[in-house]
Formats: sequence, C-alpha cells, structure tokens
Amino acid sequence: MLTYPSIDPVALAIGPLKIHWYGLTYLAGFAAFWALGSWRAKKRADYDITPEEVSDMLFYVALGVILGGRLGYLLFYGLGDVIADPLSALRVWEGGMSFHGGMIGVFIAMGLFARKIGTTFFHIADFGAPMVPIGLMTGRVGNFINGELWGRPTGTDWGMVFPHVDMLARHPSQLYEAAAEGLLLFLCLWIYSSKPRRLGAVSGWFLIGYGVFRFAIEFFREPDAHLGFVALDWATMGQILSAPMVLAGIVILLWSRRNPVPVTAT
Repeated sequence: MLTYPSIDPVALAIGPLKIHWYGLTYLAGFAAFWALGSWRAKKRADYDITPEEVSDMLFYVALGVILGGRLGYLLFYGLGDVIADPLSALRVWEGGMSFHGGMIGVFIAMGLFARKIGTTFFHIADFGAPMVPIGLMTGRVGNFINGELWGRPTGTDWGMVFPHVDMLARHPSQLYEAAAEGLLLFLCLWIYSSKPRRLGAVSGWFLIGYGVFRFAIEFFREPDAHLGFVALDWATMGQILSAPMVLAGIVILLWSRRNPVPVTAT
C-alpha cells in the first residue's frame, strides 16, 4: 500500500506571486504540442502546414483549452459552487478544468484557425490530434499533484492512501488516466498517423480512443461528491460525456471512408 506524498501545489513563491504546479503542467503540455507539431510540420508535406502556422495554431488551441475547459467544468461539474461563490470561477489555479469542455473549446479554436489559413477543420484536427494526449497526460499529473480526482477504494497492492481524504487505500486514478488517455493514446495516434490517412480518420480514432479509455477508467475513479452517480446508479458524469465521443468517432470514421488517401509521401 502506498501513501500520497502530499506535494506542495505551489512550485515557486516570490513574494505574493505564486507559481502552481498545475499551471506548469499545462505549460508543459502546450510546449510539447509546439515541439511535436513543429517537427511534424517539417516532416509531413501532405499536411501542408508550416512551423510558423503551428505556433499560431497553438495560440488558438491554448485559448480553447483554457476557456473551454474552465467553462465546461463550471457547466458540467461546478455550477452550484459558482452560484454560491461567483469568484471561484476565476480561481483556475485551484483546479477545476473539464476535458470535455476543453475539447469543445479546441474544436471551435481549430475551426477558426482552419478558416484563417483557408483549409478544412478536419485537415487541422487530423494534424493536431496526435499531440493532444501529451497535454492530457501532463494535466492528469497536475491533478495528482493537487491531490484531487482520487480513485475508489481498492484492495490492490498499489492502492494509495490520500490522507487529506480518508485512510482508505484508493486507486490512483489520476495516474491511470495519465498513462491511458495520455501516453498510450499518444503512442497509438502517433504511430497510426505516421502514414497519410483519409481525411477525418485520425480525428475519429482520437475521439474513440479517449472516449473508451475515459469511460473505462471512470469505474476506478471516485465520482464527484456533489454529483455522485448521475444515471443508472453506476454511470458518472465523465461516462455520460464520453459515450457520445465514441459514437461521434465512429460516425467520423465511416464518413472518412469516402475520402481518398493522400498520395503525397511522408
């Protein structure tokens, strides 16, 4: 049995200025997106995207993640808290970001960016999808550092006690998500997209992969205390929001079969 190490959420404090690990994990995700995207832009002529455009894309994506993620959390998980304390909506450093809200924000941002450079949404989404899971991984590490989103009680040898919660051994579900939705999904998408694919195929597999991993890991994650199980006495909000992602991914894959495979070499 393991014990949560109780990490100080503040990485650096200079007078009144405090830099939180949670914010740094987001910066790490954005930096990885830029580095991998710039490398990909140089190597993949079939996408016809320049490294300079990757920097512009990152700006749009970052806004989508932060605004969409925060608004999504307030809408899906924390509406009651905001009504009770409106200023809590601004305290992003305390956590409280929704992937599903961030995903919607990123979709809107990619659509706007695609329009800006005169291309299609799926052209941009297929290019960016393989880099997104790295940001998901760093974000889940941030959740672990904050000691939030812990798992359900377990009798496994790797169960972890979160003393600020109770003395029960629990699944470190934040790390499960970092490994599955982050690292594993990244490797799958990066390898799959290493060759030219039909328009929309990479995006479709991203939605399916994340939706399946998130739905499965929710069985090990403690439901949000203020929500509990929201349907069927076992389904969590995360599962309710992830199931449509899988269906949407399947629809996009079926649609992509109508598109030709790019003939430009990698």
